[in-house]
Amino acid sequence: MNQSDRNQNEGKDPARAYRAIGLASAIGVDLAGCTIGGYFLGRWLGGMWGNAGLWVGLGVLFGMLSGAASIVSVIKRVMRESDE
Repeated sequence: MNQSDRNQNEGKDPARAYRAIGLASAIGVDLAGCTIGGYFLGRWLGGMWGNAGLWVGLGVLFGMLSGAASIVSVIKRVMRESDE
């Protein structure tokens, strides 16, 4: 199969396109959700222990890192499924 045949076949598979759209939206929602969750966790801890700015900053950082780890996990799973 030459390059032009491969490009034509890739454009005709709507399931593949929907899967790519789903992956992109899952990445965005995952990162945003974890970051917002980290903000609220930091705000709650800041209210309990004082120094709210520090706890909010740490909570957002923790949320972003956990979101990034979750994104890596999702991408690995999708790549493993596409190899099968």
